[in-house]
Amino acid sequence: MSALRPSNADFAAAIAAGGAVVLGTDTVYGLCCDAENPAAVERLAILKGRPPGKPAAVAFFSLHSALEALPELGERTRAALRSLLPGPLTLLVANPAGRFRLAGGEQLGVRVLDVGLDAGRPVLLTSANLAGEADARTLDEVPLAIREAADLSIDGGTLPGTPSTVVDLGALEGTGSWRIVRAGAFPAAALQSALARLVSG
Repeated sequence: MSALRPSNADFAAAIAAGGAVVLGTDTVYGLCCDAENPAAVERLAILKGRPPGKPAAVAFFSLHSALEALPELGERTRAALRSLLPGPLTLLVANPAGRFRLAGGEQLGVRVLDVGLDAGRPVLLTSANLAGEADARTLDEVPLAIREAADLSIDGGTLPGTPSTVVDLGALEGTGSWRIVRAGAFPAAALQSALARLVSG
């Protein structure tokens, strides 16, 4: 099922029911589902053609929700999230409490989306393409098989088309160090500036 201009209530209902939703993010088109629903996460992997259990980001729809869901984050890491999110970033953070086990393990990829939608719960988020293929900038570029199988497709217009920058903050609390795992939409120079101020401060 698809709808070009569904309401936020439609989006939240589809996620709550265990559905898979295609949506426009601040980078590329994504495919998401309830991050804590095993059947939904398994279906997402099948739709994308990715190995089961492969880590994916957990996306929140406000910074407050992200910080509230991860109370064990250290002060430097929390400051980094406050400084950088929302934005075209996936921040890899330590996950000592083992939260969102369907999304990863010792580390958790965190995204905060500001796209005018709120599922009312965290979602597992991956790009809406087949594994190994190009990212989608428009809804029409999302593979037809994914669009037809999804419970809802939300047209977010033409997107930038560059995926999020992935940054490992796992050592930020101890040594103040961090590293870019995947270059992407967030400029490296801006990241360096923001994190340098945080660590030095």
